[in-house]
Amino acid sequence: MDSKKLVIAIDGYSSCGKSTLAKDLASSLGYIFIDSGAMYRAVTLFCLRNGWVRGESIDKESIIKSLDQIQLDFTLDEKGVKVILLNGENCEEEIRKSYVAAVVSKIAEIKEVREKLVHEQQRMGEKGGIVMDGRDIGTVVFPSAEIKIFVTASIEVRTQRRLLELQHKGIETTNEEVQDNLIERDFIDSNRKESPLRQAEDAIVLDNSSLTRQEQLEWALELVRSR
Repeated sequence: MDSKKLVIAIDGYSSCGKSTLAKDLASSLGYIFIDSGAMYRAVTLFCLRNGWVRGESIDKESIIKSLDQIQLDFTLDEKGVKVILLNGENCEEEIRKSYVAAVVSKIAEIKEVREKLVHEQQRMGEKGGIVMDGRDIGTVVFPSAEIKIFVTASIEVRTQRRLLELQHKGIETTNEEVQDNLIERDFIDSNRKESPLRQAEDAIVLDNSSLTRQEQLEWALELVRSR
C-alpha cells in the first residue's frame, strides 16, 4: 500500500456504524482515529452539567461565552483504549448515555460550537494519517480529503444496533424510544443551518445494512488500496 499518509473522512447518520468502521480502518492502516462525535458529546455534557440545557430551552449565550473554558483531549486509558478527556476528566462512558445523546444534535447546531471544534479537528489532521468520522467531515472539516465515505443503513438496522449497544452498557430503553431518538437526530442533523449532514459530491456511499463488521472493513481497505 502507498506510504503516503491520507486523510480519510467518514460521514453518515447516527448509529450507522461509521465509528466502528473508522476505528477498524485506522487500526488496520496504522492511522490515528479521531472521534468527532465524542467531541460534540463532551461539549454537550459540559453544557448539561452547567444547567444550560433545560428541556427544549438552551442558553446559547452562556454556552458561547464559556467555550474557552472547554479543553478536549484524546488519550489512552489503563487498558490502552482511546478515550476523550473533558478538562482532564475521562468522560468517555458518561457521554455515551442517552441523556447526552438526546441533546447533542441541538448543541451541534450552534455556530460557535462548530467553529471551535472544526478548528480543533483540522489541527489534529494537519499531517494526515488520520481517519475521522462525523457528519460534516468530508464537506466542511476536510473538503480536500483524499478519501470520503458516506455510510448509511436502514432505520430498522440502526435502531437494533443502537439498542444492543445501550443494553450492553446496562442502559434500559425501548426499541421505540431508540428509533424516535434516531429519527429526531437525523432531522436535526440534516436540516440545521450550520454544516448540515449531507453527502459530499465526491464521497463513495456504503450501505452496510447487510454487511458484517469484517465485510465493511474489507470494502474500505479495498477502496484505500485503489487510491
